[in-house]
Amino acid sequence: MENTIKVERAILNLTQDELAKKIGVSRQTINSIEANRYVPSTVLALKLSQLFKKPVNDFFKLNADDY
Repeated sequence: MENTIKVERAILNLTQDELAKKIGVSRQTINSIEANRYVPSTVLALKLSQLFKKPVNDFFKLNADDY
């Protein structure tokens, strides 16, 4: 899976720490998501969707090898 969390975060001018605090996770979690080392839970993805005011599919995309 690919994501554009870093881009979305930059649009809102948020640091990893600020984003983490807004959605109730650690900065390390945000770092791992941005580096594609961690796939967030549905709840976390929905929190990001609400914060970014965009559908989840706008910032998370499946790769061909995810099928």
